[in-house]
Amino acid sequence: MNNIHVYYVYMRKIPNFVLLRAFEVAARLESFTLAAKELHLTQSAISHQIRELEDYFGKPLFFRKNRKVEPTAVGRRLLDSLSRVFDVIEAACNEVALAPNSQVLALHCSPSFAAKWLSPRLPEFIKENSDIAIRLTSGTEPIDLLRNQEIDMAISYQSRHEGPGIHSISLGEEKIAPLCSPQLIDPNLSVQELMSKLTLIESSLNNHTWEKWFETHGLKNPSSRKMAFDRAALSVSAAVDGIGAVLESVRFAERELSRGELVELGQGIFEPTIDRTHFLSYRSNSKNNQKIKLFKEWICHKAEVPAE
Repeated sequence: MNNIHVYYVYMRKIPNFVLLRAFEVAARLESFTLAAKELHLTQSAISHQIRELEDYFGKPLFFRKNRKVEPTAVGRRLLDSLSRVFDVIEAACNEVALAPNSQVLALHCSPSFAAKWLSPRLPEFIKENSDIAIRLTSGTEPIDLLRNQEIDMAISYQSRHEGPGIHSISLGEEKIAPLCSPQLIDPNLSVQELMSKLTLIESSLNNHTWEKWFETHGLKNPSSRKMAFDRAALSVSAAVDGIGAVLESVRFAERELSRGELVELGQGIFEPTIDRTHFLSYRSNSKNNQKIKLFKEWICHKAEVPAE
């Protein structure tokens, strides 16, 4: 009797990838014409593919207008899901191209921390862990690690990732202090008088404002000129350029202070403000992953905090 082998092949119940790709581009750009340009197809081809996808689902995915299309409620939900899926696909392809023989650690970080503190130290980690390639992205908005599976770890600013499935570690206390260029210092003026004459620089995302600082130290808030930037790195650079005094984390100005480009105003006179503003987060189920453990131990050592 012949031996008969039966193989069961699982087939995913999803539409053709070409149709999904056409939909994602058209919904993202809200235009069949622009989608056709991005995908190097004709507008007629895009329209046909969208219609085929709508037939598959049995419902419209777009509202057709004169020169524009707009996703329906169903189309909007599909776009949100597909965007995340395509992000994961893009990240996977980038990792193969970036490091075909290495592990890739995908790290998302707040912009100023990445530029002012992390980047100067990363060469040391890369040298010590040559089999791990870093893929670094940045943004001011907190990232959801449970939804964004393509990101391994995140360093957030002023918002600690909480909830089941996420583990967060504080990256230590930071000193928040007034900083300015030494060229602006007038030895004939007290610190209070000097501040009343300087432009006061703030980072718009920073919870530590000049108003709170003056109130905390029992000082009258001068009617000085104010200037705000949306990044701490830009605020620090403005202070180095002599625009005025910035109220910012000393962590972001380590090199500028060491080179004498900035000095701390009122050092020894005013009690410094101490806060915990940066947090390292990762998914709890990845805590034993080797690249996660290595990076966590390294950055905690650099930040001089215990690796919980």
